[in-house]
Amino acid sequence: MNREGEGDIGNANKERRHDPAGAGQSGRQAVNLKELAAHLGLSLTTVSRVMNHSAREYRIAAETRERVLKAAASMNYEPNVFARGLRKKRSFTVGVIVPEISEGYSAAVLGGIEDALLQEKFFYFVVSHRHRAELLQKYPRLLLSRAVEGIIAVDTPIQEELPVPVVAVSGHSRKKGIVNIEIDHLAAARYALSHLSELGHHRIAFIKGQSFSSDTRARWEAICRVCSELNIPVHAELVVQLEGTAPGSEPGYTATQKLLKNGTRFSAIFCFNDASAIGAITALHEAGLHVPRQVSVIGFDDIPSAATMRPALTTVRQPLYEMGRTAAVNLLRLIRDGSGGPPQPSILVSPSFVRRQSTEKIARN
Repeated sequence: MNREGEGDIGNANKERRHDPAGAGQSGRQAVNLKELAAHLGLSLTTVSRVMNHSAREYRIAAETRERVLKAAASMNYEPNVFARGLRKKRSFTVGVIVPEISEGYSAAVLGGIEDALLQEKFFYFVVSHRHRAELLQKYPRLLLSRAVEGIIAVDTPIQEELPVPVVAVSGHSRKKGIVNIEIDHLAAARYALSHLSELGHHRIAFIKGQSFSSDTRARWEAICRVCSELNIPVHAELVVQLEGTAPGSEPGYTATQKLLKNGTRFSAIFCFNDASAIGAITALHEAGLHVPRQVSVIGFDDIPSAATMRPALTTVRQPLYEMGRTAAVNLLRLIRDGSGGPPQPSILVSPSFVRRQSTEKIARN
């Protein structure tokens, strides 16, 4: 992967002339369209029309079509995407902008994006801005200079109108032409706070997201609304905010230390994400507090490590892979449709709730 400043830009699905596993089980080297046509004794045009799914349009006999497809599979035919792009004056490439590439949120979303793009034989460049203002401004134009046909922005604000389709994952942007893939924060807050309320927790501490995160404001507004519905008081001294741009659990660890230092008693913490919840549990253990017997902890996202840590983390599951896949599918639809009508501005995705061992009924003295 190449480096551009502090970001990562690279073709994440580079075209291969050879199958890394030896072209399937046969070990045969991949062939191109010209070689396939020569082997079959057919014209290059006929074989091309079959492989481009145009056989019916050009009235190519079914037997010929089957013969071409069978030979293509057995000979490990590999299309030349670069040549296809030149012919159609297209790049079959999209750009993806993420805050950082690390275990958890971004990686899960990227997994869904990649699978959807691979299925449609699209490539992608990925850049990580690390919340640096100059990179946030630079990267959309840099991707456009690479002839991308669209951009997916993951938890990243798009600051200007772009000449290509844009889909935002958790972007909460209301700019013209941007499709937003958003979690239902109100449903998410109801899952977590109803669970804690049923367990008897009403002195709940909250760890809000960093000010730069696209989800911070929407999630906090949802939490405040649900707390009002459930008669859960929100105490200012029990609300802290994640600070800094470091990925991982450190911001949550620091935020929890602040909660503990002010001396205000609480029996549960609802954290902005799983990474901060993991940091919170570490800080609580260091302070001699047992999770969940003395303090229950809830996260958000359901990253892979949430299920394997000790105690296993109760969390609101955000379908990150599905959100990434939905973003890619909708971007490709916009690319294919061109300017065929205004896009749907927002697609709401439903969360679910995963109860594990980091929450339990409040202890009564």
